[in-house]
Amino acid sequence: MSSPGPTVAVCLSYVFLVKFVGPKVMEKKNPFSLRKILMAYNFFQVIFSAWLFYEFCASGWLTGEYSFRCQPIDISANPRTMRMVNVTWWYFFSKFTELVETIFFIMRKKFNQVNALHVFHHGIMPVSAWVATKYYPNGHGTFPGLLNTFVHVIMYSYYFLSAFGPEVQKYLWWKKYLTRLQMIQFVIIMFHALQLLVVDCNFPRIFIWYMGLLALSFYTLFKNFYDKEYKAKQNNKCK
Repeated sequence: MSSPGPTVAVCLSYVFLVKFVGPKVMEKKNPFSLRKILMAYNFFQVIFSAWLFYEFCASGWLTGEYSFRCQPIDISANPRTMRMVNVTWWYFFSKFTELVETIFFIMRKKFNQVNALHVFHHGIMPVSAWVATKYYPNGHGTFPGLLNTFVHVIMYSYYFLSAFGPEVQKYLWWKKYLTRLQMIQFVIIMFHALQLLVVDCNFPRIFIWYMGLLALSFYTLFKNFYDKEYKAKQNNKCK
């Protein structure tokens, strides 16, 4: 955590690998199946995300000790504070495990899923989580981690079930609602952060803007994806 250099280096390497190296290597190869690997990976992510969500809740957010309106950063080293710092670090670590998902897309030649939204989202999140872990590992700024881990439990559960193949996929009608859930998540995070612009709270203003604008950028990208992926297709069917 002493420097963002290693995290930034990993993120830049990730972008170069999945946008240039990976597709080039797989260009003349047959796609890998990876069915069992995908099932194991997504099951791990469900359990990991569920544990992170539980820890965010138990460390303050659902114990009554954290205020959703204003929760200053606590620089003390009491056990409750350090528990939140600990789960924030593991949340930061989880953003690296999520990069593997894109590698699987490349190996399966699902290049359409390695779009700008996917690469930007995965490529920026480790850096964003580093900033949180470094400068506000507890308090108001941990709320996005609480929501994000909850969403990821649902999202990776969908991916886990989808990995079983067509016999299960035909029952997974709720895929588009995952994108809606992501969008709702970002709206809540944005308003939760920006409320501190009018609420008197001892929380650095620069990080209020950072969290709010990052959530807004993610919402915009996911909204554009949703309109293109679902609304446009639905309109074409109606013609």
